[in-house]
Amino acid sequence: MGKRKRAAEDNGLGSKILFNDTSHAIKKAKQGNRAPVALQIIAGTYERVLHGISATIPGDQDGTASTNIRVDFADTFLFNAHASAIRCLALSPPAKSDKVILASGSSDQTINIYHISASRISQKVARGHSLPSMGGRDIVENPRNRELGSLQHHAASVNALKFPTRSKLLSAADDSTIGVARTRDWTVLSSIKVPIPKAHGRPSGDTAPLGGTPAGVNDFAIHPSLKLMVSVSKGERCMRLWNLVTGKKAGVLNFDKTLLQAVGEGRWGRGEGFKVEWNNQGEEFVVSFEKAAVVFGLDSNPKGIIKTSPFSKIHQIHYVDLGVDESRYANPLAISTEDGRVIFFSADSKATPDQASQIPVWPAIGQLGGGVESFGSRIKDFEYLTVQGEQNTARAPLVVTGSSDGVIGVWTLDSLPNLGKLQPSGHVADASKSLNGEHIDRTTSEKIPRIGQLLGKYETGNRITCLKAFVLAEMNDEEDNASPIPNNSVETNGSAGITSDGNSDSA
Repeated sequence: MGKRKRAAEDNGLGSKILFNDTSHAIKKAKQGNRAPVALQIIAGTYERVLHGISATIPGDQDGTASTNIRVDFADTFLFNAHASAIRCLALSPPAKSDKVILASGSSDQTINIYHISASRISQKVARGHSLPSMGGRDIVENPRNRELGSLQHHAASVNALKFPTRSKLLSAADDSTIGVARTRDWTVLSSIKVPIPKAHGRPSGDTAPLGGTPAGVNDFAIHPSLKLMVSVSKGERCMRLWNLVTGKKAGVLNFDKTLLQAVGEGRWGRGEGFKVEWNNQGEEFVVSFEKAAVVFGLDSNPKGIIKTSPFSKIHQIHYVDLGVDESRYANPLAISTEDGRVIFFSADSKATPDQASQIPVWPAIGQLGGGVESFGSRIKDFEYLTVQGEQNTARAPLVVTGSSDGVIGVWTLDSLPNLGKLQPSGHVADASKSLNGEHIDRTTSEKIPRIGQLLGKYETGNRITCLKAFVLAEMNDEEDNASPIPNNSVETNGSAGITSDGNSDSA
């Protein structure tokens, strides 16, 4: 049999990928000074498909990105995981057994649980589990990936999933409850009931029944101390604080009228928070609205406003660690937007305050994506990954983005060493004008420094709604010779306990 040609091939759906043998790419990359980097990417889609993709980035001579670097993608699993669209994903911290727990939540009211291998597949196993494909895709199934079962303790669409530790899984849904499940036996320990807002003559929207009002938890964030939680809900112009020690409400913080006007939520706006997240130190948290975001301190007072320039809807927010020595870039905030960009913001003592609320407007320090790299579709979700090189030397961090048109992009932030020399964008004033509908200056996005470079992209053929990714570890000889993990399936509705049938399919 002749050698298989490595070229860009069509998969029959109009999408093209760079088709390469993953094991050959790893072997070739090891000949350089840098070891290759392998990523595991999991994407949830509107089409109910849970798609697992492995991406191998070859090593280079100097550790920086090069224009001739080509990322090798391969499918690891692809199946219909739910009966409806997948809304959210969550990954647990890795364990000593080198396994990661993956949870997927859907609008079909169920949460599916999987075991995902945290180490890359060896060449011997890859040859034995490589599957044929008619679509021009490299398919390598990892035998250590397993489906564990499902949780059915919610009565509405699941909107958010979080693993504060490996032993607990928290989930929020449109039934206005936040469930706490134990991962040891998948028993639902408790359910926090969030008050349902009362109707005050506002439009009910698509999420409410006839004559009702929107209800349900949009998102929640857990403090690093694991003792405090912040949640935002539909139909509420406030955020709620919860005491996780007692499981009871700790307080309610209303968004005042001036703050809502500063973020573009006027009289007829919903004024509800969509996303919330704590920073790594637990000193501040951010709440995102439809058009902007607000950063709050530990005293729950606003300390900064995030506005995109030009105006664009916000889809995801994450605190990241850029690894820069300068204090003002120590823990910036990254957001993904409707126009296909990931923008980085950071606090600045010279930031211009908003005219209405007098709250400082944080400047943008860098961006990636946008129309320049042909990424014009909305980025629904993204992941920021730090990579450790040989002898614990830091390498350029990576960003994995998932767009609603089905494109997954892998980026490197190779311009971070020069970040302190770049001037932050001072054009946030134009964004405040666009929020009020006066005008939109499309040239302001070009004035924000670009700190990223696209390494490769992969077209899944499905509309991506959520995404998770992590760096795969090296597999040692013991793991290579070990047998696959037990295939135990569990299912619980929160009160009947756990059943095991042992007949689940592989993920």
